[in-house]
Amino acid sequence: MSGFDWLVPVILTVITAATPLVFAAIGELVTEKSGVLNLGVEGMMLVGAVAAFATATVTGSYILAIFAAAAAGAVLALLFGILTLSLMANQVATGLALTLFGVGLSALAGQDFVGEPVKALAKLNIEGLTDIPVIGPILFGQDPLVYLSFVLVALVSWFLYKTKAGLVLRAVGDSHDAAHSIGYSVIGIRYLAVLFGGAMSGIGGAYLSLAYTPMWAENMTAGRGWIALALIVFATWKPGLVLIGAYMFGGITILQLHAQAAGLAIPSQVLSMLPYLATVIVLVLISKDESRIRKHAPACIGKIFHPAA
Repeated sequence: MSGFDWLVPVILTVITAATPLVFAAIGELVTEKSGVLNLGVEGMMLVGAVAAFATATVTGSYILAIFAAAAAGAVLALLFGILTLSLMANQVATGLALTLFGVGLSALAGQDFVGEPVKALAKLNIEGLTDIPVIGPILFGQDPLVYLSFVLVALVSWFLYKTKAGLVLRAVGDSHDAAHSIGYSVIGIRYLAVLFGGAMSGIGGAYLSLAYTPMWAENMTAGRGWIALALIVFATWKPGLVLIGAYMFGGITILQLHAQAAGLAIPSQVLSMLPYLATVIVLVLISKDESRIRKHAPACIGKIFHPAA
């Protein structure tokens, strides 16, 4: 038996724990780059999770399930956009309300699916490559959403920093009045960013109910939406660092599971707190350097845009 046999299942578990965070965080990053703060990530993930699970159970199609999750998250994001961008409601309060609404709506929609079994999302299996020791199952044995998460990070990074549309999005987030004065539709651009963030949160939720734990349970996100929000600050609004941070927090999540399995004399409740405790510690450390946050954070984030009459 290879001395690295223990490493493969650990890495595979870290990947599955990090993937939903990548989707949710990269979607919210684009939203925040446009100057909008949507704290409803947790609610959108839950609605996406139940929509995906219900669609997969009823139709048997995982492609339809993933699209349903994206649509469900986008619908909730659209509701947030109408309230905050069109009706100019407070973004923080509306985001918190959206999370509560998503928790309740997902519980109601999923009550008939609790305990229903579903086959996990199929993993890629390339003969001759997947069987390579150690690296084979890690590089060539993942499900499609894992690969999509890496592609998504690369595409978002390219879009934000290499395209005119990305430059416009960032300009809207940094100075919506200036962007409006030269003819850009601030509200329209922010709507698109909010919808994208909602769709990605929905897909992050779909990964939980179709791959991570192929089942539906109320509140199955277990605070991952809040961790995704913290990841954006940790990453200073940079897509590449979001990916690194997601895998770091995924590793912490798995660490507490392995600690429980090893029978350490530590209360299980304390071990379960580790990912969230790490989130708080990281945010406290980052908050000490206010200049770093001001330098990278969109200047207009959370601010209501009042178009000129």
